[in-house]
Amino acid sequence: MIAALFVDPRGPYANDPRFDIWDEERDARTYAGPHPVIAHPPCARWCRLAPVNAARWGAKIGQDGGTFKAALEAVRTYGGVLEHPAYSIAWDRYQLPVPKRGVWRRTLWDEGFVTEVSQSAYGHVARKRTWLYVIGDPLPMDWSDPPGQVVVGAGVNTGQAAGKGRPSALEAIATPPAFMEALVALAEHP
Repeated sequence: MIAALFVDPRGPYANDPRFDIWDEERDARTYAGPHPVIAHPPCARWCRLAPVNAARWGAKIGQDGGTFKAALEAVRTYGGVLEHPAYSIAWDRYQLPVPKRGVWRRTLWDEGFVTEVSQSAYGHVARKRTWLYVIGDPLPMDWSDPPGQVVVGAGVNTGQAAGKGRPSALEAIATPPAFMEALVALAEHP
């Protein structure tokens, strides 16, 4: 059993008996074990676009109700993996090293490792560069960087300027099944 924290109850983790789903309604911040976790804490207040979100909607950078902190503590306590957008401001706030594609880098303060992957390598329609934090002996990942068919984030015209469209909101946040399986392997690996 793996606890899937901060996930959409209709997403790829739903109806899979391997997962104990902790969504917004169940309040993943209260997870108290005992299973390893796959944590997808909300990113709007931590991502590269957080300053835009703050200006547009008044969403203060880093004020996420404790979701990132709870996810990080759950991974550190029960094992597993946390994923967040590349260049997440939370990494600096919680003193995690900047990941590098192609290798796992050891953290200084715990038994964790970090790396960067592109979800397009796992079937996402956009490149969707992602940072991972894992406790335990990390596994090799697909560190290739396919360009993707669409562009996520960084302004209204980015997709058009790159000669690509933009994904729907659901496509943008979707976790590809192959990426989910890679996260499962990380969470299950001691």
